[in-house]
Amino acid sequence: MKFTVEQFRNWEHKSITLLGMSGVGKTWLANMLRRSNWFHFSGDYRIGSRYLDEPILDNIKHQAMAIPFLRDLLRNDSIHIVNNLTVDNLQPVSSFLGKLGNPELGGLGLQEFKYRQKLHLQAEIATMRDVPDFIEKAHDIYGYNHFLNDAGGSVCELDDPDTLEILSEHTLFLYIKATEQDEKELIRRAELDPKPLYYREEFLDEQLSIYMEEKQLPYVAMIEPDDFVRWVFPRLFSSRIPRYDAIAQRYGYTVTTQELWQIQNEAEFLELIESAIDKQQ
Repeated sequence: MKFTVEQFRNWEHKSITLLGMSGVGKTWLANMLRRSNWFHFSGDYRIGSRYLDEPILDNIKHQAMAIPFLRDLLRNDSIHIVNNLTVDNLQPVSSFLGKLGNPELGGLGLQEFKYRQKLHLQAEIATMRDVPDFIEKAHDIYGYNHFLNDAGGSVCELDDPDTLEILSEHTLFLYIKATEQDEKELIRRAELDPKPLYYREEFLDEQLSIYMEEKQLPYVAMIEPDDFVRWVFPRLFSSRIPRYDAIAQRYGYTVTTQELWQIQNEAEFLELIESAIDKQQ
């Protein structure tokens, strides 16, 4: 959705979709704006609580069944397993996505890994298509004036133009672009604490082939899961930047992490967006 500064200022019920890699400040911003009557729609929470809930629970039960004590309790219904996902605790989604590599080190085989990646892709598309309904619910049911779609870092990789059109029709895209310094910091954090990630299949196949050749590994099962995540993260980051840029250029606006971290309240956030609109015009 495109605006003039005046049109944006007069937009009664503002709805923003945040774009950017994990760690650029999307959720930090959402938590700050919740105090100013903004509804926080967490894409990752919706994915885990609605569209991947059953696969996540099945995965947990599968692990539990490998332990004789827990297996017996599950089979006679003595215990009940639930997905304790919250907006602030998205670990069940990450655990389900998993990491590629040696099963003895907690890794997944390539077929299973790609299957889970596909489920996540489908869940993320469905979640982003839910946004218009939640915009209405946020206002009509919960009484929020404004709406913030805290989209996952992989939303730029959906390769689904219809979903982007739906989001653009109902929200303003705001891309939070990492400065060079912040990009280095995000990569450093990823190296210290490698987390499961979503990869487009084409990107995964290409990078996996390079990695296997560099490491001289004949089988995926020989990959050290954390090592692959550390190796691939900077490449994933670089591959997403032009995708974010393209979405922002066509549908929305761009601000930097440096600009974002300087704001302290809703008024300054709105001023930042107005400045981005003015620059693009």
